[in-house]
Amino acid sequence: MEQSKQKPNKRKQSKMERLMPKDELPYEKYRAKGEGALSNQELLAILLRTGTPRENALALAGRLLYGQPGRKGLKGLCSLSREELLAIHGIGEVKAMQLRCICELSRRLAKESAGPAAVFDSPEAIAGYYMEDMRHKGQEELVLLLLNGRNHRIGEKVISIGTVNGAMITPREIFLEALRFQAVNIVLLHNHPSGDPTPSEEDILLTRRVLRAGELLGVTLLDHIVIGDCRYISLKERGILSL
Repeated sequence: MEQSKQKPNKRKQSKMERLMPKDELPYEKYRAKGEGALSNQELLAILLRTGTPRENALALAGRLLYGQPGRKGLKGLCSLSREELLAIHGIGEVKAMQLRCICELSRRLAKESAGPAAVFDSPEAIAGYYMEDMRHKGQEELVLLLLNGRNHRIGEKVISIGTVNGAMITPREIFLEALRFQAVNIVLLHNHPSGDPTPSEEDILLTRRVLRAGELLGVTLLDHIVIGDCRYISLKERGILSL
């Protein structure tokens, strides 16, 4: 007797899929309107391609971006380590690797867009170059940017990781690097993981100490920039460097 053919099991549509107009599903929306019309959640869903047996890629993308208290969209996603991603239901080795690579590509693209001969002569140019590199970090980092006489980047050095404490960081370690690279000008940058770039009293103290030491050594501190979440504050623009 001939065996009956079994119909392949199809994933049951989620409630979101059933309620959403067909032309608003990510792939159809992309074909009709282009990538610029897609939300962050829809873009991420296309990159993920698949979800879990109980949710589609769009629902998984939403959970990744906004599913936990304190998670802030793309910034929160890119702040997650590989191990933290693997702990999320629906994320395996391949998806974790894809997500980490997407975040790294966005960081590199932001820096590459500035070009190799970028001139760091304004707070906007400096913050734009370092924003994607620093705003996702979970700890404060103090970075020393080393410049030649034309304000072209000749090097950089991470001076401190953890709380940037102006009383603990000495100008000596900063200017040893500046003299080693024969830098004419320097810029200090550090991030605030809270997303608020408002400088603290310690930030201001450190800036003034480095400024005075630089005047004695003939190396100019052009600025100290605090990086927040897509925001920055220049202590030069605040008038701190003129004191």
